Amino acid sequence: MASEVGLWVILCPGPYIGSDLDLGGLPSWLLQDPKMKLRTTYKGFTEAVNHYFDVLVPRIVPLQYKKGGPVIAVQVENEYGSYHLDKRYMSYIKKVLVTRGVEVLLMTADDGQELIRGHLKKVIATVHMKNIKKETYQKLSSVQGHSPILMMVYTANSLDGWGTACHTLDSHVLMKNVREMFNLRFSLNFYMFHGGTNFGFMDYGALLTEDGEYTPEYISFQEFFSSVIEVPKPYQPESRPKAVYKSVIAAYYISLWDILPYLDEPIRSAKPICMEKLSVNQGSGQSYGYILYETVITTGGLLTSRGHVKDRGQVFLEEKYIGVLDHSTNQLTIPRKNGHKDYLTLTILVENQGRLAYGQEINKERKGLTGDIYLNNSPLRKFKIYSLEMNTKFLERALRNIWKPVLYQLRGPAFFLGILRIGNYPKDTFIKLEGWTKGVIFINGQNLGRYWNIGPQETLYLPGPWLRPGSNEIIVFEEFKPGIEIQFTNMSHLVEIEIKKAECAVSPGNLKPSSLPCRQVEEVGENSVLFSRIIQ
Repeated sequence: MASEVGLWVILCPGPYIGSDLDLGGLPSWLLQDPKMKLRTTYKGFTEAVNHYFDVLVPRIVPLQYKKGGPVIAVQVENEYGSYHLDKRYMSYIKKVLVTRGVEVLLMTADDGQELIRGHLKKVIATVHMKNIKKETYQKLSSVQGHSPILMMVYTANSLDGWGTACHTLDSHVLMKNVREMFNLRFSLNFYMFHGGTNFGFMDYGALLTEDGEYTPEYISFQEFFSSVIEVPKPYQPESRPKAVYKSVIAAYYISLWDILPYLDEPIRSAKPICMEKLSVNQGSGQSYGYILYETVITTGGLLTSRGHVKDRGQVFLEEKYIGVLDHSTNQLTIPRKNGHKDYLTLTILVENQGRLAYGQEINKERKGLTGDIYLNNSPLRKFKIYSLEMNTKFLERALRNIWKPVLYQLRGPAFFLGILRIGNYPKDTFIKLEGWTKGVIFINGQNLGRYWNIGPQETLYLPGPWLRPGSNEIIVFEEFKPGIEIQFTNMSHLVEIEIKKAECAVSPGNLKPSSLPCRQVEEVGENSVLFSRIIQ
């Protein structure tokens, strides 16, 4: 495809991608090994990498420049200078690529502070950074003398975290940096140029928005380059019209408790099992979504997590909401028995809110209950564990023919169903869930993304190709309090003011933006999917 439109390709095959993606693009099943050391020459990791490249590299080799293809360079790993757990690792990855037939220019890529630690001999060093400093040029010169200075990742935008103010950019600083790089004859690559979206459990922002619109930064850079480089006047297509469809009423629902009998048999375990180690998906575990733990208690008291809830667990007693255990709350009071029942069902619904993308802590990024939960200092035992991956297969299997009419104001966790009816030519639109609290929305069985009333994201992009003429099924998984309508608008909206209070009683100051990604990269996710498919 790149050849067809006249582009050259600089390929970043990984295995670690970075890019603010969940676990840097590495598949979560690697963490089934309790001793796993990601991005090192640890045997468990190198075996997976070899298997991955055994299948991937033969696809790359015939597309290299010397063979008439568009691939002119390949990046060796990504920003390893800031990780650097194994001095042998980068040489190992280079060897893995070269011995399988990669013969184009090889590159490393690091932040300006870590150029030396991430560098390989006879491999060109490139820069990933936002702030331009003279020391960076000096480091590059000391490493490789007079060579091109390649700014492979100039960050045009940053990720936002749930419950944090939307990032805004100083266009004057951006333009100052770009002018300086241009004057110094840098090769410049914007990150991201065309961003991802809210799809699934990860998304991002960029110079071109998810729906193809131009940002003010894009226009500024376009005007600058047109003024200093003799190029034809750039073609700028008109905006694609967006639709404002009639609001949809969520008229049917199923409580989470009602669907449990329709799921696969729960996994029974004496102790909690984390998401990655569940015996689902042909043994590769669960990567995303939710996981539900159910056990029986005979008394109330103090429930403590000791940091073992990753990332956010709603606690229920006999299906009644008690509270949340998360990064900032490690204990809850469970009411004493009220009635004649000798045994009470305690349930913890845990949400995976996204794995770290970088840093040495990624080796610990297991999700769900990662250790014991205690009631009055005694560890809970005998769990039934349900995988709630929230994929298309889950929706198709679990939710057919058991919907009930919404007769009164309900509380979650529950699934709500509405039908969007449109004409013969579906258009892009944005969904707005005003009045809803927190959850995930699905369109015709596909995961459109998360929503949360603490912002900053208030709309979800819904591309026209996801819709079909006639009836479209919209399912909302609401964790707390549902709204009445599912609304549509013709523009995206991110909050740029003070953080709103969440109904689900989470203090924005206690959130961990690095692991609660509101906007993460989507494009490179296919690499992770390929990696997973090959190993499986």
